[in-house]
Amino acid sequence: MFQDRLQAQLVPALQAAFKDLFGHDLDAKAIGFQSTRPEFEGDVTINVFPFLKISGKGPEQTAQAIGEHVQANLLIVARFNVVKGFLNLVVADSYWLGFSQEAGEKDILAFPANGKKVMVEYSSPNTNKPLHLGHMRNIFLGHSVSRILQSVGHEVIRAQVINDRGIHICKSMVAWQKFGKGETPESSGLKGDKLVGKYYVEFDKVYKREIEGLVAAGKTKEQAEKEAPILLEAQAMLLNWEANDADVRALWAKMNGWVYDGFNATYTRMGVEFDKLYYESQTYVLGKNDVLEGLKKGVFYEKDGAVWVDNTAEGLDEKVLLRRDGTSVYMTQDIGTAIKRFEEYPGLSKLIYTVGNEQDYHFKVLFIILRKLGFEWARELFHLSYGMVDLPTGKMKSREGTVVDADELIEEVVNEARASGEQLSKLDEFSAEEKTALFEMIGLAAVKYYLLKVDPKKRMLFDPAASIDLQGHTGPFIQYTYARIKSLLRKADAELSVVSSQLSGSAGQLRTDNSALLPEERAIIKLLHHFPAVLNEAAIKLEPSTLANHAYELVKAYNTFYQTVPVLKEDDAAKRGFRLALSAAVAAVTKKAMWCLGIEVPERM
Repeated sequence: MFQDRLQAQLVPALQAAFKDLFGHDLDAKAIGFQSTRPEFEGDVTINVFPFLKISGKGPEQTAQAIGEHVQANLLIVARFNVVKGFLNLVVADSYWLGFSQEAGEKDILAFPANGKKVMVEYSSPNTNKPLHLGHMRNIFLGHSVSRILQSVGHEVIRAQVINDRGIHICKSMVAWQKFGKGETPESSGLKGDKLVGKYYVEFDKVYKREIEGLVAAGKTKEQAEKEAPILLEAQAMLLNWEANDADVRALWAKMNGWVYDGFNATYTRMGVEFDKLYYESQTYVLGKNDVLEGLKKGVFYEKDGAVWVDNTAEGLDEKVLLRRDGTSVYMTQDIGTAIKRFEEYPGLSKLIYTVGNEQDYHFKVLFIILRKLGFEWARELFHLSYGMVDLPTGKMKSREGTVVDADELIEEVVNEARASGEQLSKLDEFSAEEKTALFEMIGLAAVKYYLLKVDPKKRMLFDPAASIDLQGHTGPFIQYTYARIKSLLRKADAELSVVSSQLSGSAGQLRTDNSALLPEERAIIKLLHHFPAVLNEAAIKLEPSTLANHAYELVKAYNTFYQTVPVLKEDDAAKRGFRLALSAAVAAVTKKAMWCLGIEVPERM
């Protein structure tokens, strides 16, 4: 892999330096590399403090000695400098040009299949309301992680658990029965998920009014919350659903069908997909036998007729897995569903749950339980935890109808893109259909990139207006740079024969004058060189933000290059061809990075 190309040459040189200077056989794993900080000259920095016992010298003397030895024996090191105990190596232009040539001969964007099978679970909505902003971070995070893993050679199964049963579903059903008057998506003109969500909100309004009435009649608030008639109706409906009542099941299937149609329309617009769907109505019965088997083996224990697990040795607490009446809890079905997945997909090497950080504790317990049950694969379970998303207007509440609807948010940002784009004379040649497609692409890029550029563990504020800024740290800015490069390449018809749409411009062969690289050229090549390592890191850490920010740094560097270095106006054919090939390489890597984020890039903009 190219991410190891530079280190593959530096490591033997450093080992030779330690052998010659200090008589020590240095383990390659002991060498830590990092990018040189921007305020210092250099490309690669090595911290020598861990090696002072070996050298028997001070940090600056040690770094100086190693630097001199490496520079004298490795041609790709042009010079070095020492800052306290840090050795900064400047890599020669010959190396970067050699990388450019090798990149032209091999596809650095291609990782070979590694035989690993990974399941990524994401979205997993309830069928009582439409998708909202919180779902969007989940969906885009899970979908991007699945593409990143696919890009580094994994076989990926994209899974979704649809929470299609429970009291929340029955609330929407009861409200529709009482107040719907036969309303359907067709008769109302509403998407099915929005229609069902409308009645979930209506239920809450009636429920609150009934509580107020009961409190006024002398009930305590706690009594009123439990005895409100509409809640009792929903609870009775849930019991009837569990008893397989034909009428209740028919209504449930009809309303869920409306929701699925609505979800699928939103998913299609978002450009996300799933390979496997799990329905809670089918999985909620799983896990009970596994818990009982664990009880027999002494993994769990019985108390007051219920089955418990004791995780106090792991720093957690005791938890019920089966109630005294034999019914399951959510943990039980999650145990069973995890086991089912590994049975359904032999060779599954990793299972990733994309779920908000409010469930951190739940997954710690789940993973411990599965390990206690003896499943070795439980060590490869991972909770991709993420923080909540806020808006400038404040916190969202589903029951009160104050959530930010996903469809409406996308439409708002697409309209923002349309309003900005219509002012650009560059779109005069676009047809109405082409403009519509472009604004949709820009709007979706704005939302996705803004949500993905932030470390998933952090809580974040989503600003729709800022997300669309063509001059900011945004998806549209990256799209604009990509379109700018494609425009440049279209204008350079004479050079198109040597410029590939992939990283195959043979840039090193074109640059035969051996002149030094310009700083702007060097900056771009370094970012291209580092891309496979960034992609690999994003796959290991399951952090699309790493990739998103690298793509931004790449196009930012290209824009500096574009504004200061002549490309089409360059008279020297070798330099012109090299710069065109370099531009094509930036376009290829940008397109790949954005694909990994689930974002399309336009050929014109």
